[in-house]
Amino acid sequence: MSRLKGKVAIITGGAGGIGRAAGALFVREGATVLLIDKPGSDVEPAAEELGSSAAAFAADVSVAAQVDAYYREAERRFGGFDIVLLNAGITGAHLPLEDYPVATFDEVMAVNVRAVWLGLRAAIRPLRARGGGSIIITSSIQGLSALPQTSAYTTSKHAVIGMMKGAALELAQQNIRINCVLPGMTDTPMMDRIHSASGAAAQMAAAIRSTIPMRRYARAEEIARAMLFLASDESSYSTGATYVIDGGILASWASTPD
Repeated sequence: MSRLKGKVAIITGGAGGIGRAAGALFVREGATVLLIDKPGSDVEPAAEELGSSAAAFAADVSVAAQVDAYYREAERRFGGFDIVLLNAGITGAHLPLEDYPVATFDEVMAVNVRAVWLGLRAAIRPLRARGGGSIIITSSIQGLSALPQTSAYTTSKHAVIGMMKGAALELAQQNIRINCVLPGMTDTPMMDRIHSASGAAAQMAAAIRSTIPMRRYARAEEIARAMLFLASDESSYSTGATYVIDGGILASWASTPD
């Protein structure tokens, strides 16, 4: 397949489950990929797994100078880029609002919102010079809903949807498309950490799966396939939209009586 032949993609959170799966899928579809993740992550091995069509760059995506640096790296290595997947994210704490630490709230907002805003902002001029491109932002089904004791995460995932919509309107006539993907529960290391934090990982996982109409978690590649559609020219008329991949969770929640 070659749906991304000749294109260059930047993926933040590239060492993690969904970002890593997207990188592998994009390479299989003909893209050259620059994976971005924090210093000390597995971003180098993740890129090595993809062969000569991928490279790695360590950066704190919440710091403006480091965001500028990863874009410069894409320009230096590959002469530019066509696709930006702003995928890095953290869950924060699972605590009642009244007990939620301010420092943790600030950290979640820095990674999940500020970093997306910085990445979006810095991508505009290079993409405009390139003649356009696609920016994909990873939100969550919690961008359209909420769960208790996740105040920072829920806030952040709502925020990036609003950010995406405003940016899509600003850039619609410049051939820069911006959309959000909203994963449901996905089989990734992030979910493994949530299970472990409960103190009863297997029971926690089974309980969550029982609430999903399809009775299973998404595979990371299933989320990546939606990202591939938005990265490719197949989605040339798609901008300002949210794409939910959740096994029916939101439909189920919407139909549940109060």
